[in-house]
Amino acid sequence: MDKMSTLEYINQMFPTEASLSGVEPLMQKIQSEIRRVDAGILAAVRQQSNSGTKAKEDLAAATHAVEELMYKIREIKTKAEQSETMVQEICRDIKKLDFAKKHITTTITALHRLTMLVSAVEQLQVMASKRQYKEAAAQLEAVNQLCSHFEAYRDIPKITELRERFKNIKQIMKSHVFSDFSSLGTGKETEETNLLQQLSDACLVVNALEPSVREELVNNFCSRELTSYEQIFEGAELAKLDKTERRYAWIKRRMRTNEEIWQIFPTSWLVPYRLCIQFCKKTRKQLEGILDNLKEKPDVATLLLALQRTLEFEDELAEKFGGGAQSRDIGNDIEEIGRGQNNSQNVSDIRKKYEKKLAAHQGNESEDKDGNNDLSVPGAGFNFRGIISSCFEPHLTVYVELEEKTLMENLEKLVQEETWDVEEGSQNNVLSSSMQLFLIIKRSLKRCSALTKNQTLFNLFKVFQRVLKAYATKLFARLPKGGTGIVAAATGMDGQIKTSDRDERVICYIVNSAEYCHKTSGELAESVSKIIDSQYADRVDMSEVQDEFSAVITKALVTLVHGLETKFDAEMAAMTRVPWGTLESVGDQSGYVNGINMILTSSIPVLGSLLSPVYFQFFLDKLASSLGPRFYTNIFKCKQISETGAQQMLLDTQAVKTILLDIPSLGHQTSGAAGYSKFVSREMSKAEALLKVILSPVDSVADTYRALLPEGTPMEFQRILELKGLKKADQQGILDDFNKGAPAISQPSSTASVGPAAPLPPAVTTALTPASALASASTVINPASVGFIASREDVLTRAAALGRGAATTGFKRFLALTEAAKDRKDGPFRKLFNA
Repeated sequence: MDKMSTLEYINQMFPTEASLSGVEPLMQKIQSEIRRVDAGILAAVRQQSNSGTKAKEDLAAATHAVEELMYKIREIKTKAEQSETMVQEICRDIKKLDFAKKHITTTITALHRLTMLVSAVEQLQVMASKRQYKEAAAQLEAVNQLCSHFEAYRDIPKITELRERFKNIKQIMKSHVFSDFSSLGTGKETEETNLLQQLSDACLVVNALEPSVREELVNNFCSRELTSYEQIFEGAELAKLDKTERRYAWIKRRMRTNEEIWQIFPTSWLVPYRLCIQFCKKTRKQLEGILDNLKEKPDVATLLLALQRTLEFEDELAEKFGGGAQSRDIGNDIEEIGRGQNNSQNVSDIRKKYEKKLAAHQGNESEDKDGNNDLSVPGAGFNFRGIISSCFEPHLTVYVELEEKTLMENLEKLVQEETWDVEEGSQNNVLSSSMQLFLIIKRSLKRCSALTKNQTLFNLFKVFQRVLKAYATKLFARLPKGGTGIVAAATGMDGQIKTSDRDERVICYIVNSAEYCHKTSGELAESVSKIIDSQYADRVDMSEVQDEFSAVITKALVTLVHGLETKFDAEMAAMTRVPWGTLESVGDQSGYVNGINMILTSSIPVLGSLLSPVYFQFFLDKLASSLGPRFYTNIFKCKQISETGAQQMLLDTQAVKTILLDIPSLGHQTSGAAGYSKFVSREMSKAEALLKVILSPVDSVADTYRALLPEGTPMEFQRILELKGLKKADQQGILDDFNKGAPAISQPSSTASVGPAAPLPPAVTTALTPASALASASTVINPASVGFIASREDVLTRAAALGRGAATTGFKRFLALTEAAKDRKDGPFRKLFNA
């Protein structure tokens, strides 16, 4: 307790002067407590002193007890050793007697077995000399067991002598057995009735001998059986490919004739099975020699007949002996080719079909596994399929060449007989030549897969690729062509395609047929990859063929757009011939608008009914991206346009816009109408804006032009002033004000706008190479300014003398590329335009 706490305690005990009277009693109480604490401390010190003495006494007592315990343990150990010595002395004599008994028992047993071995060897020697095979077989087993007991005594002379004697007896028995079996098949078995029984007993002896004896006997028997076969079919008369079937007839007849005789062999020896294996190997070797020694190419019919008979024979052996079972149902895989066009089959049906096929395949694998487990004999799983027929593989080139020739001839015939029309009521609108071609290919695949599934099948698959590419070329060639030559180039008709209503239907059939071929060729590759050997499966690919058909689809759709564009030429020309500057009043829509409507009304319903929604949408996008900018450009080709004429033209523009917007419903396909409508509205709004500029007063025409057509050019603006009928002198002031108010833009405002962002068809997407993209884009070239048009026509005129296509090929593609890139806000072309 520190000083502060002490003072606080005192102040707490004596807070007032009156309380100081209690100091004395408190002091007495404290003194009494001090004395009590001192007494307790003294008692504790005394007790601790007494405890130390007692602890020393307890420790001494414990040490003494431990010493006594150790002494007793030593005493017990000594007595135990004495007891053990006594027991050993007592049992020593008993152990000697026990060892003596064990040695005597072993000796008696060995002597007894030695007596049995000597007796058995002597009996076996007598049986061997008398050819008593049945008894000798049992005796051999007994001697073998007795000899195993004397393995530890091999160095003893008597045992060595007995083993040598036994070995000689086995050699004698082996020679007797082989000698007796040499008479099998010579006709003696019919003369001596007991010969078969004797040979059957001899088989028991062979089983008792080493396994190598059985192997040697079976090999000798098979070689002897096939000696006559080699002699017969190595002769000049039968060593021919057309005699192959007689080889298999010979072995079948041999096995059927000797079936009862060969029953003397134990089943576990598999004599017929091993005989067939040797026959197949010898036959393969002879056929390889025949095929290699042919001076000319083999006759296809003879070659295929020999191969067919070989395959049938291999199947019979595989079925008989259970080796090399087929793991696939090839026919079902091939039949699936070309059935994918049935769109009514839903996803659940397809899933159920493939789950069923997977379950069946797994069931076949489990059955094969169980079957192999049941084969308790070695080698029963040998694969007979291909053991002979594989030697034909290098020589089947002539067969593939014949198939290719036949397929190409059938293709030419199908194309020549093609009517390029589809029967009424047909749902797929596919040309009959497409379906017939795949039926022919399917039959060819069936024929080849029944013969081989290796290199020849892969070579035939490459033939299928060439045939399908040739068919794609035929479809491509059937598309309508544009004008060619110097005259066409000079008149601006180079590249224009004139199509009739029948041509449009044919183009649609070609699109559908190419789509069918694109899809079916993929199914064909899938089926072949399932059938063909695994080492070729990864190389089975139809992507190049599918690209060919994709290119056909793209070209056909672009041709369709070109054809409609050509039909619009007369109406566009009629629009420029209308006297817009002298119209007195605004009336109904003009005649050229009715002409455009008639063209679309006659073509679109047919196209919509024939094309799939994806390709119809692709066609509409291409058409809109061409007709809208072309209408805009055509306004500049007109002569002077009065205010009444501009109002009439604005009415016509609205009518054309309505016609274009009604195209999806006209074709009864409105799946992508929303995006298409936005695109058409955007393109036609440019023509409306141009006409509104023409309608504006002269004093505000520049401001109106800048507001409605912000990307316009001075050259285009000058042409608008000419359309309004202003003279050159009046134009100059307005042009000066316009040039001061806005920077000059060197690019025309009318562009070949890209269509709405609708996804392209899969087949079309794969075929849009840069060249085809430029070609398709060339359909929407829309220069708007007078100077631009003049320069283009000047180039066309000058290039006309250069020959076919010189005026348009490179120039049109360049215009299309630059105009299509103009609307982009970035990139090198945009920088050029803004320079």
